[in-house]
Amino acid sequence: MMIAAIIVDGPLAPEVEERALAAHSAERAALLRSGSVGATVRFEGIVRRDESDPDHPGVARGLIALDYQTYDPMAQRELECLARSVGVRHGLESVVALHSRGRVGVGEVSFVLEIRSSRRAEAMAAMADFIDRLKRDVPIWKRPVWA
Repeated sequence: MMIAAIIVDGPLAPEVEERALAAHSAERAALLRSGSVGATVRFEGIVRRDESDPDHPGVARGLIALDYQTYDPMAQRELECLARSVGVRHGLESVVALHSRGRVGVGEVSFVLEIRSSRRAEAMAAMADFIDRLKRDVPIWKRPVWA
């Protein structure tokens, strides 16, 4: 099983994602050529314009960005452990998880999760499992930057 779990500074633009995964490019290509992958599911977390205002429940407030803070190196280690755990639990071929640290503006990507498995059902179940556990277990926090 291929695992790539990386915390990256700033937004996850395509060129940033490509650089972050450069060390895994041969392994990723070989996996696709192997014939074992029947499903690829990709999720991108994008900073939206409105966020719930914690001081006024039920009220949305405009953002300009989110500031992501991590507890390093624990956040990196926990992200890797989560990727491995979900991969084993769901019998996956690969898990790629990239998460931003620092400021990410509205409309920019702060999180990428790409799961490859032999079958669609496992990939879909793993996606939901990973995201739920990420929010609960990995020490990454977001702070709104209000408009």
